[in-house]
Amino acid sequence: MSPSLAPAFFSGFLLGLSLIIAIGAQNAFILRQGLLRQHVFVLCLICALSDAVLIAAGVAGLGTLVAASPRLILVVTIGGAAFLFAYAAIAFRRAWNPQAMQAARSGEGSLRAAIAACLAFTFLNPHVYLDTVLLLGSLSAQFEGRARLAYGVGACIASFVWFFGLGYGARLLQPVFAKPAAWRVLDILIGLVMAAIGISLLRGL
Repeated sequence: MSPSLAPAFFSGFLLGLSLIIAIGAQNAFILRQGLLRQHVFVLCLICALSDAVLIAAGVAGLGTLVAASPRLILVVTIGGAAFLFAYAAIAFRRAWNPQAMQAARSGEGSLRAAIAACLAFTFLNPHVYLDTVLLLGSLSAQFEGRARLAYGVGACIASFVWFFGLGYGARLLQPVFAKPAAWRVLDILIGLVMAAIGISLLRGL
C-alpha cells in the first residue's frame, strides 16, 4: 500500500472496527456460535461479506453524492461526530452497570436455521444501515479517488478481522466474559475509541 493511502485505510479500519464491536444482537449471536463451535466459518463469512457489500454501496454511492456538496460534508461530519459521541456515551453507561453475557447455551442448531438467524440479525437491524451505508459511506467523502477506495477497503477488512476473531476466539474467552468486569473493560475501550474518532472528525473541519 502506498504510504499516502495509509491514513485513509486506517481511518476506515478504525472507524469500521469501533462501530462493529459495539455489543449487540449480531455480535452476541456470533459469540454464542463460537462458544458452541457451530457453523463458525460460514456465519462469520456471511456477516463480513454483508458488511462489505453495504460499505461498498455507501462509499460508491452516498459518498459520491455527499462529495458534491461542501455544506453537506460539513453537516455529515458534525452529525457523524455527534453519532460517535452518542455511541461513546452509551458504551460508558453500559460500563457503569455491566452484566455478564450468557452467550453459551446448550442445544444444536442446523446450518439452515443458523444462516437464517444470522441474516435476520444482520439485515433486520437498522443500525447496520446507519453504520455502514450512511455513516461510513458519507464520511468517505473526505477522501477522493484511490484514498476513498483505501478507506472502504480498510472498513471492510475491519469487519472480517472482527467477525472471524470473535467467532474463533470465543472459545478462549468463555471464562473471561462470564464476568461483568470483562464487559466493563470492553465498553470503556469502545467508548474511548469512538470519542477519539469523533474528536478527530471535528478537528478536521
